[in-house]
Amino acid sequence: MRLDGRRTSSNISDRRGGSGGKIAGIGGIGGLIIVALIVWLAGGDPMSVLTDSTGYSPSSQIYSSTLSPQKEQEYAEFAGKILAGTEDVWSQQFKRMGLTYREPKMVLYTGAVNSGCGNATASVGPFYCSADQTIYLDLSFFEQMEKEMGAGGDFACAYVIAHEVGHHVQYLLGTLDEAHAAMAESSKTEANKLSVRTELQADFYAGVWAHQDNKLFNSLEPGDIEEGLNAASKIGDDYLQKQAQGYAVPETFNHGRSDQRVRWLKKGISTGDIRYGDTFTPAYSSL
Repeated sequence: MRLDGRRTSSNISDRRGGSGGKIAGIGGIGGLIIVALIVWLAGGDPMSVLTDSTGYSPSSQIYSSTLSPQKEQEYAEFAGKILAGTEDVWSQQFKRMGLTYREPKMVLYTGAVNSGCGNATASVGPFYCSADQTIYLDLSFFEQMEKEMGAGGDFACAYVIAHEVGHHVQYLLGTLDEAHAAMAESSKTEANKLSVRTELQADFYAGVWAHQDNKLFNSLEPGDIEEGLNAASKIGDDYLQKQAQGYAVPETFNHGRSDQRVRWLKKGISTGDIRYGDTFTPAYSSL
């Protein structure tokens, strides 16, 4: 991506190097479910903590990063520029809809973090918390994408951030709360399907951002889109389950199959129009 001369967002809180608080028994998606239950018992939104970018959970242990300080700082600067780009794009898109865009915050952390949705470790991957309208990111995840998932590249990393911002867009438009309310009243299988619809729309919004960012800044380079589509394919529920256990269990999918994630990201990139991102009306089998 071409990012030279681009501004950096002022909505970033850098907590890298901090302990993030004591965390017991929390790691991966299972740990997030424990956090969600605690949030629910406290009167909060239990689903907000489950809205992470990928559903990627390689193990219950915190990833041992080999990032050099220089590389980590490069990632931090990159994240700041991408977040700024999402601010520019979505402010413009909301204005066209007659709305005002409220920019999300981003917290950079190391290892573990205390969010508005509870405590979490880096093993759960990046996530958006609607309780404090903040994206949480341990920069070592970008290293994981390249070394463990075969999904490296600057646009692949940008896609992860843009997907989380997509959840914030859903929150501002009321979609996220509606989906969470419907999930709470549904069976586990139906709730998973609603989660898939929610995640695919966030993928679509990430694609819309890429289209519009390129329109504003000529940011995309040859190979960028392919990097993003490759990343989307590597974080599909079917792909991750097969990698982890050798087979997939479709009724447990909550982020979408690889082909679905690729399709909706690609649709967002090609259209650049939020009006084409309805993932809730079509039959589930046609997503």
